[in-house]
Amino acid sequence: MTGKRRLVMWTATMVVAGLIITAILLTRPHTRPMTLRGAVIRQDADPTKELPLADVEIQALSNDSVIGEGKSDASGFFTVTLRTRFWIGRAVMLRFRHGDYQPLDLKEFVGDKLYVAHMVPVPHEVKPANRPVVTVSNVLARYSIKTINTANVGSAVKTFEVVNTGNVPCRKQQPCSPDGQWKAAIASASLDAGEGNEFRNARTSCIAGPCPFTKIETEDFLQGGRQVTVSARNWSDTATFLLEAEVFRPMVSDMVRTSHPVKFGQALNFTVPGSAEGVSIQAEINGETITFPFGPNLYLSWADCNARVNRDQTKVYRCELKPGYKFP
Repeated sequence: MTGKRRLVMWTATMVVAGLIITAILLTRPHTRPMTLRGAVIRQDADPTKELPLADVEIQALSNDSVIGEGKSDASGFFTVTLRTRFWIGRAVMLRFRHGDYQPLDLKEFVGDKLYVAHMVPVPHEVKPANRPVVTVSNVLARYSIKTINTANVGSAVKTFEVVNTGNVPCRKQQPCSPDGQWKAAIASASLDAGEGNEFRNARTSCIAGPCPFTKIETEDFLQGGRQVTVSARNWSDTATFLLEAEVFRPMVSDMVRTSHPVKFGQALNFTVPGSAEGVSIQAEINGETITFPFGPNLYLSWADCNARVNRDQTKVYRCELKPGYKFP
C-alpha cells in the first residue's frame, strides 16, 4: 500500500507540475519583431483643422534607449520598426519632434494598434505688423491634362471589280457561291490613310453588275486604322464595288482645368489627377489676380505647401498660409 501511495503521489505531482508549466507557457507574453504604425496630426478642437503633419521625427524608446526611429510623410503617416524583439504589451515611449510644434512624449504599449499623435503648435510671438495683413481670396487650382482630339481631314474612295462569268458550275473548284453551286471569283481592295491618319466609318457596297449575287467577304475594315482592306465574292457576271472611308487625324492637345480648393482654417486642400501637368495656384492678392506656378519645391510666397501621391496616383496638395496672410 505504501508503494502504491507513493506512486499515486508522484504521478499527481508530475501532473500538477505539467499543468503549471503549460500555464506559464500559455500566459507568458509572446515576443516578435514589431513595426509601429500611426499618424501625426495637429491638435485642434475643430476636427476639420486637425491637419496631417509631415516631417515629424519619431523615436521609440525603452529604458531611455532608442529602439526605433521614423519620420512622418505628407499624409502624417509613420512607421517605426523596433530593433529588438519585444513582448506584446510592453511599455514603450514614443517621442515626436517638429520645430513648429511642442515636443510630445507618449507612453504607449507595444501591440497591434494604430498610434495617433496630436501635436500642439508652438505659439508664435505676435510682433507689431509693419504692413497690413494681406488677404488671399478666390483661390483656384489650375492644371493641364493631355487629351487626344481627332479632326476629319477628308475621305478616301476606291472602286474595284470582281471579274467573273455567271452560270458556270463550280464542281467543287473553289471559290464557289455560298451554296457551292456556281463558280465564283474573289477580289480585294485597300486604302491607306497616310502617316499619322486613320480611317473611320469605312464602308463598301456593290454599285454595278449583278449585285444580288455578291457577298462582302471580310469585315475587318469596320475596325478602321491607317489601312483598310475589303474582299468581295461574286458568283455571277462581273460586278463593281465601292470602298469609301473618312480620314481622321488624331491630335494631342493640352486641356486646362480648374479646381476649387477646400479651406480648413488657414490651410487649403485640393487634388489633381495623376496625369496632371503644370499645377499652379491662381489667387487674388489684395484684389489683384495672380497665377503662382508650382515649382519642384512647391514654393509659394504666401503659403507653405506639400503634396502626396495616393495609391491611385492622384496627388493631394495642402497649402497653409504664412504669417501675414489670411483668407477672407
